[in-house]
Amino acid sequence: MRAASQSKGTKGLRITYLHQYFNTPDMSGGTRSYEMARRLVARGHEVNMVTSWRSQDGAKKPFVTVEDGIRVHWLPVPYSNTMRYSQRLVAFARFVMASAKLAAKLPSDIVFATSTPLTIALPGVFAARRRRVPMVFEVRDLWPELPIAIGALRNPLAIRAARALERFAYRNAAHVVALSPGMRDGVVQAGYPTNQVSVIPNSADLSLFDPAGVDTQAFRRLHPELEQRPLVVYTGTMGKINGVRYLVDVAAAARDRASEACFVVVGSGQQEEVVRQAACEAGVLDRNFFLYPPVPKRDMPQVLAAADLALSLFVDLPAMWANSANKFFDALASGTPVAINYGGWQADWLHKTGAGLALPPQDTKTAAEEIDQWLARPRAERQKAGGAARALAEQEFSRDDLAARLAEILESVAVGGASPLGAGSS
Repeated sequence: MRAASQSKGTKGLRITYLHQYFNTPDMSGGTRSYEMARRLVARGHEVNMVTSWRSQDGAKKPFVTVEDGIRVHWLPVPYSNTMRYSQRLVAFARFVMASAKLAAKLPSDIVFATSTPLTIALPGVFAARRRRVPMVFEVRDLWPELPIAIGALRNPLAIRAARALERFAYRNAAHVVALSPGMRDGVVQAGYPTNQVSVIPNSADLSLFDPAGVDTQAFRRLHPELEQRPLVVYTGTMGKINGVRYLVDVAAAARDRASEACFVVVGSGQQEEVVRQAACEAGVLDRNFFLYPPVPKRDMPQVLAAADLALSLFVDLPAMWANSANKFFDALASGTPVAINYGGWQADWLHKTGAGLALPPQDTKTAAEEIDQWLARPRAERQKAGGAARALAEQEFSRDDLAARLAEILESVAVGGASPLGAGSS
């Protein structure tokens, strides 16, 4: 590594941060990269975020904005969750080419590349080699295990290529950040040294979601059709892997039980029309099951403040148990009890703290019954669960604390000049 990187110390690093799906709080979707990057800036570092402008508004040329001190380089590469898998691959390839060219030109002391998609490793490695600096790689999902598990990746040659790309990413990383213990284990099983992997899960924004400062009735005023019925809310993507169709069946079972609960989805995605049609056929749409468009991150606290129970859902696959869904941590921060329909480390935390409940992944009638029983608890018990959720967010998943941990890793790698495993090899 070049001497300049080592002599700069831990302050004033020039960080090239690659994330294809970067969002600001004014956009819908996860804001982990924004939150981490702005805290890196506050710590005294210079951050160049390389990302895609995904809106199909006709933009043809790259442009730059400054978001809370982050210099964001937007590359016009349209993308949406409604795209077919083949269209997504084209978008991945376009972004790889454009971002590699740009990132290689940016003065840098370290490159930080965050997946998904796994293809982000290609511009990350290219830029790191061109700038002669180390790369830290962040694993948000275990690719290619997940697309293989859901059947999106079936061709044997494509699977071999994806596994080769996974090994390439790890081999050329000076350090790997995993978003859950299960992801860490997957990285290690792929042959990466345990002592060069750190777990930094998605985190809880304690100030944005502070329950003390949120109007709990604002969301209901926007949607008077909800009245004052108990709200069970899912906020997020309706992709194939999220399995939101599950909630339609829960709503139907709850209706059959004469439950007063309303089931609300705030989001969009590839499966949106599938979910809408299923709800219509089940006779629950706009009765006890409601679909609303996604909202900017800044407005999400009002949605969760209105909820009696927040949901995190996935299809019934053990591979999903290692997930680190933003919606889980947003709910904790808002002091909203959480229900999930999968096992793993998040279920362990809910059982341990009483901050929510784990629902059966396939038995939607039992899930509806368990939700009804939970909503029927005395108010004091439900408030206690909400307090446990907020306490868990504060004690284990504070965004400030986890961002500081990430900063320390980047500073240590940049200053120490750790060499990527197999650097220089193809």
